[in-house]
Amino acid sequence: MMEADTASAALGIELMELGEGRAVCRMTVTGQMINGHDLCHGGYVFLLADTAFACACNSHGPVTVAAGAEITFVSPARAGDELVAAAAERTRYGRSGIYDITVSRPDGQVVAEFRGRSRELT
Repeated sequence: MMEADTASAALGIELMELGEGRAVCRMTVTGQMINGHDLCHGGYVFLLADTAFACACNSHGPVTVAAGAEITFVSPARAGDELVAAAAERTRYGRSGIYDITVSRPDGQVVAEFRGRSRELT
């Protein structure tokens, strides 16, 4: 799936770890990702978290997509920051699942918390 993900590749997102129901992705905030307040635009943080979510929920095999997601921004990211998104499966039921993703800096400071709801396609 990641090999065909041109959106994530264009932003330099790398898959660092992958296991059943979990994934870790990394991205460096570039100057092109900065908004009018000199902070990383939240859409990029969401995209990083969503990529880790997609990797984790597709780790079981069947093609799985997002049914919904929400994000809470905790602290800002700035140009040059390396962000890490760690996704963990909370539960799977039928064709659905719930995943929590924490986006943080390598020092552990949390940038955002993301919750995604997945749905396996038939």
